[in-house]
Amino acid sequence: MTPNVLLVGDTHIRDWDQAHPELRRAVRTADIAIHAGDWVHLDTVAGFQAEAQRSVVVHGNSDPVDLREALPWRAVLEVEDIRIGVTHPAWGREEFPPDRLFPDFPPEEYGRLDAICYGHLHEMVDETVDSVRFVNGGQGYPSFLVPGTVAWLHVTGATVEVEFEEFAPAE
Repeated sequence: MTPNVLLVGDTHIRDWDQAHPELRRAVRTADIAIHAGDWVHLDTVAGFQAEAQRSVVVHGNSDPVDLREALPWRAVLEVEDIRIGVTHPAWGREEFPPDRLFPDFPPEEYGRLDAICYGHLHEMVDETVDSVRFVNGGQGYPSFLVPGTVAWLHVTGATVEVEFEEFAPAE
């Protein structure tokens, strides 16, 4: 069975009950649910983790101090033969190219990564640089002119297929 990995970030809500119902459905159906930061409140983290079968979470630059102290800013997981780094670059302000994330995962500390999943940009990204796949699921809530989106990573052995899903239209 191919593990389905959900990537969402930038939900910016105070309580998980405020999350769009289709986002909550996606979290429940994923084999692994990754949240790439900017939660805003610890209640959101607890709700996400309660609904997920397995979760990997990091904090983001918009998260308050208590949340930053409770969650790491980067993590690594292995899915079949794929090593995935997860981060929300707290150093990021404006848009940046994906390769700016390489220093966040020094090889001597984290080993070789096949993919880096990240938040912050609120835009869907699927780009390969130096054999590393960079994936951003977009924005975890619908807003004016921007739909709510996530990315699905379908992992088979050492292969990753990325599929984007719009779970809610722009408002």
